[in-house]
Amino acid sequence: MMKAEHIMTKDVITIRGSATVAEAVRLMKENNLRALVVDRRYDNDAYGMVSETDIVYKVIAYGKDPKLVRVYEIMSKPCIVVNPELSVEYVARLFANTGIRRAPVIQGKLLGIISITDILTKSNFVEAPTAVRLEEKIQKAVEAARAICTQYGAYSKACAAAWDEVEELQAEAAHQKAEGMVSAKGSFEEYCRENPNAPECRNYKP
Repeated sequence: MMKAEHIMTKDVITIRGSATVAEAVRLMKENNLRALVVDRRYDNDAYGMVSETDIVYKVIAYGKDPKLVRVYEIMSKPCIVVNPELSVEYVARLFANTGIRRAPVIQGKLLGIISITDILTKSNFVEAPTAVRLEEKIQKAVEAARAICTQYGAYSKACAAAWDEVEELQAEAAHQKAEGMVSAKGSFEEYCRENPNAPECRNYKP
């Protein structure tokens, strides 16, 4: 599973909040960037973010002089940050839900920055989509549950625990709104029809 730390950009260009917008524009042009991380003023301070959108919408659109406007006047702070251990899928979902395009990767200190471009160009979502991996996990869990129930009996704790694992995977799939990948649910329904008095099936309503 790819994580934010695997695809983030480690060389991060930062800027002080007291710098002018003109300085920010210069840094962006020189480094071909669309956003800059705004440094913390002290250790427990939050990081900020200033983007090309902030500059266009808050400075240029109002005819303000970028040499007189300070970064702290237009930046987003505190900004949404990403834990390096967060999976790429959840980073993408975070971006989708919040409408942001990039975020600093922080764990105590600034480690990097991750953007939608990183997700698109560096992750393995084409080769190994999460839906396919989760479907495979569900199928294997179903096979394992059937084998355990055959070995230890339909009323055993081991059997109930095995089907609990299947249900957890199915719940994860449902949470991801991937209805097409939960076909293994039918296996559990079939199992409960065959063993209606099994402990794990008593509270199950198909």
